[in-house]
Amino acid sequence: MTFDHIGLITKKKKANEDWVESTRVWVTSPKNHPFHVEWLRFEPDTPVKGPVRTQPHVAYRVKNLEKAAKGLKVLIEPFEVGGFVRVGFYQAEDDAVVELMQYVGDGKAWFGKKK
Repeated sequence: MTFDHIGLITKKKKANEDWVESTRVWVTSPKNHPFHVEWLRFEPDTPVKGPVRTQPHVAYRVKNLEKAAKGLKVLIEPFEVGGFVRVGFYQAEDDAVVELMQYVGDGKAWFGKKK
């Protein structure tokens, strides 16, 4: 696993947000933040509940999502985002929220944009 970003929840609109329809959330690119922060702004009708909706998360790049997630409690089943990554959200034994990310290609894209 390789560290990718930390995800923090906000209610304030941020510059250059991208839309994730499946989770009804606006996100910023951690690739554009000097400390690899991804801001998440959930719409009121988001289907996301529980710790993913209320707690920060730490995200890691993995080569195989299913293998890396073995033994972790599933919070959100893996899904594709923007055609450039598959992600799943999990809870570690100490209740930490973890996002595992399996990028397509070189891992430099973010919603069709290269960093």
